[in-house]
Amino acid sequence: MRTRFEFSPRKIDPARAIALRQEIEEFHADYCATLDAGQVEAWPDFFTEDGLYRVTARENAELGLPVGLVYSEGRAMMHDRAVAISRTQMFAPRYMLHLVSNTRVISESPNGEIESQAAFMLMQTLVEGPTTLHLAGTYYDRYLRQDGVLKLKERQVVYDTTILANDLVYPV
Repeated sequence: MRTRFEFSPRKIDPARAIALRQEIEEFHADYCATLDAGQVEAWPDFFTEDGLYRVTARENAELGLPVGLVYSEGRAMMHDRAVAISRTQMFAPRYMLHLVSNTRVISESPNGEIESQAAFMLMQTLVEGPTTLHLAGTYYDRYLRQDGVLKLKERQVVYDTTILANDLVYPV
């Protein structure tokens, strides 16, 4: 897993990178709109069947430690997590807002796998409280196409936030 301090030179034609970046930004818009609308049970549909989702502290990523705060391997495991989140009322009502920017396409392999990274911020507004920065960091993604649609093969979320809220259960 790369950290944001490792510069990865692009291994792709600049014109192709622009087209892929636009497609990935559309993916991010749909991904974020789904989560921000509270449709957490639809979240696993953004991944391949054997997709990987991990949320890791920047410090661990920089040390090459794969230990993650959240780890889901495969869409079935993500689905279990999503159902548990959506059907458990253990947290105060809230609104989430995902912001994604600075998308970079790093490479596209001959088999169509696309590697990219993007910065993100996750804002949280408690219904009876303030809006706060919940989490910020970088997505390190690998995509594949399934039936012409981009799906995440892997999403490594590396967060910069040093003090985490104890309710970080929602997908980032």
